[in-house]
Amino acid sequence: MKIVYLIQSQKDASIYVGVTSDLEDRLKRHNKGEVQTTKMRAPWKLICYFSFETNQTAYDFERYLKTGSGCVFLKKHFLK
Repeated sequence: MKIVYLIQSQKDASIYVGVTSDLEDRLKRHNKGEVQTTKMRAPWKLICYFSFETNQTAYDFERYLKTGSGCVFLKKHFLK
């Protein structure tokens, strides 16, 4: 099972979308600065997550969320 997750920086309110199979561990790694892409904006808080049975579906959804229409979807439904 794969999880697509949305986290928000408590430092500058930036958003990060990623995929993992262990959400708890991944969030800890983001907050400890162990993820190169997000370490400068820690700490992070979890906004929402979506679980998928197949890897391909999860990666397809992550890719969609990073498009223009995916960003609009996130802002409309999950971000204030």
